[in-house]
Amino acid sequence: MTDRDAKIAVVTGAGSGIGRAVAVELLNTGWSVALAGRRAETLEETAALVPRGAALAVRTNVSRPEDVDALFAATVAHFGRVDLLFNNAGTFGPGGVPVEELPYAAWRHVVDTNLNGAFLCAQAAYRRMKEQDPQGGRIINNGSISAHTPRPHSVAYTATKHALTGLTKSLSLDGRPYGIAVGQIDIGNAATDMTARMQTGALQANGEVAVEPVMDVSDVARTVRHMAELPLEANVQFATVLATGMPYIGRG
Repeated sequence: MTDRDAKIAVVTGAGSGIGRAVAVELLNTGWSVALAGRRAETLEETAALVPRGAALAVRTNVSRPEDVDALFAATVAHFGRVDLLFNNAGTFGPGGVPVEELPYAAWRHVVDTNLNGAFLCAQAAYRRMKEQDPQGGRIINNGSISAHTPRPHSVAYTATKHALTGLTKSLSLDGRPYGIAVGQIDIGNAATDMTARMQTGALQANGEVAVEPVMDVSDVARTVRHMAELPLEANVQFATVLATGMPYIGRG
């Protein structure tokens, strides 16, 4: 890290999985981190994993504008500024449901969390980064392998992740005049509760069910930290990190 780079991060979905792993990685390496998530108790559990770390737990539903505003207000009040947003909160939605059977309420829940939530958090971070002194910061969106290639019966998740790629590109362009760097990490089969089914069997495009390899979630966290700690003059626009043997290249 250079002297220019402050070390204040907001991590959404920080109560479990990839968000927790990234928050712990940042806390262990000297960052101060605002932990955002729906459940206060899991955020406190994340903070407790690094007792010496400077963590602030803020219960947040990212699909609610008032919650997002409160999250960034609390972060700035506590730490003084925002230098990194890891836009990670997300949900897969009901698994194994064909498109013709997917309830509209389920579609809306996935869109509200994965896309609208990402927009609201990016917008709030953008406003802070534009106004603060020194100006600028970084946003890293969690895109997923599904931002490129779908799994069967994943229409809502896949649609939102494709949309995140457009969000990332647009934010990256609009952020240039203000020193706001925006990139995306597309993750495949990190070992978390969300991917537990990969180790017992996941539906493939040919209709078969197959066990898929996974990777340690700490490998994802280190990749995010590498992206985060670049000087703002450099940006990883898109990074793909995945379990080497997973059926992604050639999927379908």
